[in-house]
Amino acid sequence: MINKNFMSTYSKIRFNPTTPTPDNIIIEDIAHALSLMVRANGHFKIFYSVAQHCIACCKEAKLLGYNSFIQLTCLLHDASEAYISDIIRPLKRQLDDYNLYETQLENIIYNKFLKRLPTEYEYSLVKEIDNAMLYHEFKIFHGDILSDEEPKIMYHIPTKFIDFQNVEKEYILLYNNLSQLL
Repeated sequence: MINKNFMSTYSKIRFNPTTPTPDNIIIEDIAHALSLMVRANGHFKIFYSVAQHCIACCKEAKLLGYNSFIQLTCLLHDASEAYISDIIRPLKRQLDDYNLYETQLENIIYNKFLKRLPTEYEYSLVKEIDNAMLYHEFKIFHGDILSDEEPKIMYHIPTKFIDFQNVEKEYILLYNNLSQLL
């Protein structure tokens, strides 16, 4: 009989999403999974991954002059999705249990890779960048305008397909470079 209490990650770690531990979370699994996970539940005109979105947020934070902690938080802000998947915002708001597991997993990820949780202010900066990227991603890859006010961004979102291996490598490289600065 198959044990249904865990998933097997890319690196073959048996991961239980309801009882995650820091030892079962590695950056290679996060980078790999997010590089293959599509944004907008697959409704963009081209393949654009969650990892690409995280990289864009990280680079935007750098262009805005934010420190390496904020940049790395931007890179990791969707890392939990490597283990519990991406759920569209309108549905996610209705899933209380999912949100509890997501928060628990995010906290473990932040504590492991950032050595602490972001402050409320730091997290608000990350969410601001995240929402600005969301707006521009939908505008570019879908043609949809999500709000009356267009947030400004400095980062130029790539509009051509980038294969997942290159995205995965860039994610890990950014992580390695930024984590050395903490």
